[in-house]
Amino acid sequence: MSKTERGSAVRPALSRCVAIPTEAFADGYWGRRPLLTTAAVLGQDFSDLFSRDDVDELVSSRALRTPFVRMAKEGDVLPASRFTASGGFGAEVSDQVSSEKVLAEFASGATLVLQGLHRTWPPIAEFARALAAELGHPCQVNAYITPASSRGFDPHYDVHDVFVLQIYGEKHWTIHEPVHPDPLRDQPWSDHREAVAARAAGAPAIDATFKPGDALYLPRGWIHSATALGGISIHLTVGVAAYTRNDIVREAVARAADSAALRSSLPLGFDPADTDALRPIVESTIAELVAALGDPSVNAEATHTVSARLTARRRADTPPAPLRPLATVEATEALDVSTASGLTVVLRPGLEPRTVSTEQTISLAVPGKTVTLPIAAGPAVERILSGRPVSVSDLPDLDPDSSVVVARRLLREGLVVVADGG
Repeated sequence: MSKTERGSAVRPALSRCVAIPTEAFADGYWGRRPLLTTAAVLGQDFSDLFSRDDVDELVSSRALRTPFVRMAKEGDVLPASRFTASGGFGAEVSDQVSSEKVLAEFASGATLVLQGLHRTWPPIAEFARALAAELGHPCQVNAYITPASSRGFDPHYDVHDVFVLQIYGEKHWTIHEPVHPDPLRDQPWSDHREAVAARAAGAPAIDATFKPGDALYLPRGWIHSATALGGISIHLTVGVAAYTRNDIVREAVARAADSAALRSSLPLGFDPADTDALRPIVESTIAELVAALGDPSVNAEATHTVSARLTARRRADTPPAPLRPLATVEATEALDVSTASGLTVVLRPGLEPRTVSTEQTISLAVPGKTVTLPIAAGPAVERILSGRPVSVSDLPDLDPDSSVVVARRLLREGLVVVADGG
């Protein structure tokens, strides 16, 4: 089986991480408990996403800068000066990764962390976009490269869910139940350092050695640490920044708090240190808040606002696939009626345009701009929004000249891209 056949272009992203149906994962594991799946059960590996040679290429040839790289040793994060240096003449920035310094630190037992690979390594970027679309929550990907018999970080928990994908070598993982379930982003493990250390000293929930192709789902809050065995170990950590009910609570309270009763001033001579006087004020305020939250109009407004804000956050958290400016300009300039059948376009991956139609026009709204076309282009737009590649000459309900005009406009606006092989 080829890498392409094993890759995310064929298999949905989530099914590469778990071997059970999506519904079973959602009901039994998502946000609840870990799930460890071996390579034998998954029937694949992750070599199409990342490899040992890819690590060397990124460190030696891609001029990475902080914060896209960091190093740690026995629980301590190393100062950037220990593994970065000036890029030399023509690239005089001081924080480019130094392959010589990385070699020295790695050979002495430090873990190398390549951060933000969903922005710097195309196969991982494609996988992360696909996984985020399936989960409905944004994803980011780091690689952890650990020398033999070394541990990079102390037992800790993350404030986001993770999928751990073992790429190379073996790593022993010890996982314990949470001391602070479902932590929010502003509730790091260091706030519970002593409880985390005490829990990590007890019997683990999972105590296993991961081999290439193994995958772990770990909800936020679960305590973990890992040690490489017998040789270099590489794994990917896919962080999932789950949107939470707390996001809804904040918006609902903000809407309810705008009621007249809750905008009123506190009593004259109010003393916040007088808890006896404060208690009835707090109780009556909470009662007013509960009453306001029960107002259907408040709930409707909060629902609308939550939808708008989470939609905006998701667009910001999960950017669409990058464009190829030069190739796009050349394809646009070469496009005419005679070449339309040979050019296949597809909706830009990760882009989620919002459409608005009038009697005369159809508009596609994306962050930063709105592209408006004649209403006659509606069927063509609908075909493009299906996400399936389409030849320019096959855009429905448009004559050949109009098909070219619409395709050129959408290419120049970055709403569609040339499909592979198109």
